[in-house]
Order: sequence, then C-alpha cells, then structure tokens
Amino acid sequence: MNKTIRRASVFCLLLVLALLVRVTWVQAYRGQALADDDHNQRNTIARYAGPLGNIIVAGEAITGSKKVDQGDFGYKRTYTDGELYAPVTGYSSQAFGKTQLEGVFKDVLDGSDNRLKSPLDVLTNKRADPGNVVTTIDPDVQKAGYEALKGKEGAAVAIDPATGEILGMVANPSFDPNRITAASDGAAWKELSADNGRAMENLAARKPMAPGSTFKLVTLAAALENGLFDSIDTPTGIKDPYVIPGTVTPLKSEAQPPACDNVSLRTALRLSCNNVFAELAHRLGQQKMLEMSEKLGFNDKKQDIPFRATPSKYPSQKMSKDQVAQTGIGQFDVQATPLQMAMVVAAIENDGRLVAPHVVSEVTDGSGGVLESFKKPKSEQVMSERTASMLRDAMRTVVSEGGGKPAKVAGAEVGGKTGTAQRGVNNSIPPLAWFASYATMNGKQVAVAVMIVNSDTDRSEIGGGRLAAPVAQKMMAAALKK
Repeated sequence: MNKTIRRASVFCLLLVLALLVRVTWVQAYRGQALADDDHNQRNTIARYAGPLGNIIVAGEAITGSKKVDQGDFGYKRTYTDGELYAPVTGYSSQAFGKTQLEGVFKDVLDGSDNRLKSPLDVLTNKRADPGNVVTTIDPDVQKAGYEALKGKEGAAVAIDPATGEILGMVANPSFDPNRITAASDGAAWKELSADNGRAMENLAARKPMAPGSTFKLVTLAAALENGLFDSIDTPTGIKDPYVIPGTVTPLKSEAQPPACDNVSLRTALRLSCNNVFAELAHRLGQQKMLEMSEKLGFNDKKQDIPFRATPSKYPSQKMSKDQVAQTGIGQFDVQATPLQMAMVVAAIENDGRLVAPHVVSEVTDGSGGVLESFKKPKSEQVMSERTASMLRDAMRTVVSEGGGKPAKVAGAEVGGKTGTAQRGVNNSIPPLAWFASYATMNGKQVAVAVMIVNSDTDRSEIGGGRLAAPVAQKMMAAALKK
C-alpha cells in the first residue's frame, strides 16, 4: 500500500475512534446531565405538559395551573394573591426560569422527583403525579404585614421563636408573578427587570442593609454573656459626651447630653445611647462581637429556609478600634436582613435558644404522604437563659416607656428595639427605619423585624418607632389573636 494512503487511513481511523469515544462519553456519562440541564427546552416543555403541584398556605393552594392552547406548552403557572406571597413563592416561568420555593422544589412540583414515582415509573422514566409544598405561613400575619407596608418601601418577617416557623415574610414593592409565567411575557419581564430587578427583590431575606440601633441587641447580648455587667440596672460609668476610641470625633445620640451619661444598660437601650453601645463593643473587641454575631446567624453563607437567604454581615476582616466601636451601634460594615434581626429577637424570646428559621413545613406527594419534613429543625443555645431574660426585660422598657410604644398589643407582653441607620456621605441618603420586637400572650409568642427604606421623616421620629413599629404591631397582633 502506498505510504501516503496508509498514513491517511490510520489518521481517518483515529478520527473515527475519537468520534466513537466522544459519542460514548456523551451518551454514557453526560447524557443525563444534558437531559437535566435547565437550558434544555425539552425539559421546560415537559414541565408544563400537565398541571403543576401546589404551594399551600393554611391548607389552601396559593398556586394553580391553567391550560393553554397555543405554543409548545400545555399549562402555565397561576398565582392567587401573587403580590402578597411573591417573597415566599418566587415565580415559575416558561421563559425565565424559577426562583425561591418554585425553584427549590421544582422536581416535586412537576412530578419528576423520583420519590414520587412507583418502581415501574422509575424503570420507564414516566413522570409521576406532582407533589405539593406546605408552608408555615400564617395568612393573617402575612396579610397584616402586607397591608401595613402599603405606601412604604420595606420588608418584614415574623417568626415563631419556639419552632422556627416563619409566619410572615412580606415586602414592598412586590410583584405579581402571574405577569411572567408565559413564554410570551417578555414585555412584563423587561419592566420588572428594570433598575436591576428592584421590583422582584426579596428585601426580607435577600438584601442586607445597615441595621442601625436594632443591632444594639446583639451588642448587649455579647456584653452580658462576656460578663462586662451583671445587671441591666447598674450605672455603666460611660460618659456622655463621648469620643469614639482612636479618634477625636464625638459620637452623638438622639437624647441630648448628658441624658446618656453614666446610665444603666436598661436606660441605654430605652434612650438608644450610642455612647454606651459603642463603648461596649470597644471593650469587648472584634473577636467577641464577631462570635456573638455568628452565633445568632450573621455570616452564615448556607442559610437555607429552604431557599437560600443572603448572609447578613458582621465584619471578619481586621478592624481599627473606632470601626469596632461603630459596629456596636449597627454601623460601619454591619449589614442585616429583616430575617436576621427577627432571628436575633426570636433567640432572645426563646430563652436564648435559636431555632433554625424555615418557611416550609412539609413536602408531600399528591395524596398527602410526607416526602420531607421540616418540623424538627436544628437549634442551638446561643446565649444563657439569664442573658435572654435581662434582654427581654430591657426591651419591655423600650415599649412601655420609650420609642417602641406604637408596638403595644393589648393584653400581651411586648418588648422591642427601635433603630435608625444613616446612609450616604454626610447622611445624604434618607435613613432606614427599623424595629425588632417580640410579643407573647396566652402561651403564644412571635418575633418580628421590620425595615423601612427611604423614609420621609426626620431621624428622631424614625428612632422613636414612628414608621416601623406600627407594622410590627399589626403582625404581632395577628399572630397572637387566635
């Protein structure tokens, strides 16, 4: 055989072998991955070939499926009270994917989860009847928060401290996921995606912002746990006026000097004395402040409820003395979500034990059989019962005598902490208004955190709970009334 022909033949043979190896690798090892890829349009068509399972609130479906008569899809997702529940459900769109509970449990909701299949279904790869996702949301608490937030930009979260169940998670602005469920909803998607998707942001769990003075609860917990003080009624000896350590900058409080001079911790919390909490953080140092913060959930990059919450932040990089002092009042680089601050108060109300927050109770098959339960979440004792008791005592004073009065619920024990977070250079951006609180009555208890963005009132009124506390009051009253 001609030498050139022989070489060409060998080369062609190698090409054929390489092709066979590639085909074998794709079919045998990559086939399932390619089949399951979210960009595989066949999967999307199959997902909407029949009705989806539902997301359940208080025994009622807040989602549904509607038959469509055009295009490749048999059904599209529908939502009842879409704007009300969007921070919980997320959306399921033929064109734009899935988020939050719709995304986490997509295989259960479309029937492709193997736990739903009979042995024969597994062998034939037949899609089973879809399952359902049962939430912990209390519709009365959800509606109370949603109505109270109207006219305000912000978010709120309510948690049952004993169980970790999220009873309410609301945000304003919200959006109606019905607008983007169909493949032809591009115009609505473009509108909702404007301004970096601000309309679809979950402010309650996915947008940490400066918590302001509500973070003083964490600072006070750290101070009591580390033995800086043995009582909340002992004078602290901390001066007012006060200069931030390592600087010549005086730190002002809402109460004018000398109102915060040598006050007790109880009075410091009621008056929101910046000098006291900055000095506590300075004395504790960064490591002890970091340890207390992380026990309460800050810096947790795997906080699933069960959809992923954006981690709240207490700085772990080396800070100067003045920066540590500023963290004690919830400033510098401290950031938190309403979910996170509700967790802080939940631990305080639950005698120092933090139960992992969750918005799903059970995942079931179409007949109600439980596939997955969230009813026994992990919990951890993050502070002593005595520390938690002293914190509740001080928080009650904020509501009975201080700026938290708008949070009072008739017949209930209520404790809270107001907060104001300044933003921008020289406070050029309107501040955030916060309120974190707990309430208990007749064996029921609830923890709530509220954040109001771009408030249009002055700093002292925000600090007094004028905007955020009434929202918390409505949610706590709804949680306790039954």
